Amino acid sequence: MTHAAAVLPRTLWFTRCPVPTATGIAADRRWLTEEFARDGIEVRSLQDAEPDADPAAHYTHALPGLFREGGNVPALWARSRGERTRLVGLTWIEERQSILVAPGSGLRGAAALRGSRIALPVHSIAIDFWRAMALRGFEGALASAGLGLADAVPVDVPADGSRGQWSAELAALRRGDVDAVYVKGALAVEAARRTGAEVAVDLDGLPDPAFRVNNGTPRPITVHQDLLDEHPGLVDRFLAVLLRAADWAAGRPDEVDRILGAETGAGAEGVAGAYLPGTHRTLHPDLSAHRLTLLAAQEKALRAHGFLPEAVDIDSWADPAPLRRAAALNGTPALPPPVTP
Repeated sequence: MTHAAAVLPRTLWFTRCPVPTATGIAADRRWLTEEFARDGIEVRSLQDAEPDADPAAHYTHALPGLFREGGNVPALWARSRGERTRLVGLTWIEERQSILVAPGSGLRGAAALRGSRIALPVHSIAIDFWRAMALRGFEGALASAGLGLADAVPVDVPADGSRGQWSAELAALRRGDVDAVYVKGALAVEAARRTGAEVAVDLDGLPDPAFRVNNGTPRPITVHQDLLDEHPGLVDRFLAVLLRAADWAAGRPDEVDRILGAETGAGAEGVAGAYLPGTHRTLHPDLSAHRLTLLAAQEKALRAHGFLPEAVDIDSWADPAPLRRAAALNGTPALPPPVTP
C-alpha cells in the first residue's frame, strides 16, 4: 500500500506511564487533539480506552495506531516477543530512585547492602516490570560499591492484590522480612514518609548514570511499524507535537509540577521530592548514541534475568528519521542537546 493510497485511521491512540512525559504535557494542553482534528482523526488515551481498545496494549503494543511513551521493560519485552514496533525517541528523566531501609536499622551506603535481604516483588502479570525494576535498582546500587546481586540475599515478596505502589515491599520491611526495598518516583516519596522508612542509598546522587539505568531511564517512545509504513506523516506530526510540548514545558516549571501531580497522583511534596529542579527542561526525546548505549545495557541485563525471550538489537530497532522530520516540521532542524544522559 502506498502512502498516498493509505486510508487515514479514524483514531490514534497514545499511552504513557504516570511519570513526566512530553505526551502527558501535550495531552494536558489538548494539542494532540487539535493537531489531528482537521484530518477527522480522533486522538484518545489508552488509559480511557475500554471497551474500544485493550488497555493491555500498553504492555504488548499490539495496537498499530498506538504511540507509547513509557517504561522500557514492557517496550523491550513487546519487541522481544516479535511485535513490530520501532523506537523513535528516548528521554532521560531523573526520577528519585532509592533503596529504603527500616528506621533505625543503621544501614547506610551501597556497601552496607552486602549480605542484606533485598525485596523482589512477584506479580502474576505477563511482564513483571515491578520485579525487573527492583532487580535493576539493587543491581545498580550494589555495582556502585563494586558488588553484585550475589552479594545480597533476594527475598521474593508476593505482591498480587497489594494496595498501591511498593506497598507489599514496604509491608515486608515493616514486618522485618526484608532489610531493603527499592522504590522510585513521587508516590514512593510519600510512601517512605508514611512508613518512616529511611534512605540507605540515593541512586540519584551516584555520579555515574549507568548505576541508574532502569525501567524509566532511559524511557522509550515507540510506534508500530505498520503505522510508520502506512502513515509516516502522522508519526512525524505526532512527534512534532511532543517536541513542542517539551519546548513549552522548559519555560514553565510551575505548570509542569501541576501536570505532574495529575499524572502521578501524588501531592506537591511527592512531586518535589521525586523530581529534581530542572526536570521541566528534560522532556525532549532524542536518539543519541549515549542513550542508545544505556538502553542496550538495560536490554542485556533484562535478558540475563530472563525477562526477554529473545534478544533485541537496539540499533536496528531505532529509527531516528521520524524525530528528525518532526524537528524540521517545527522549524528546528537540529534537536536541542540533551540536558541529561
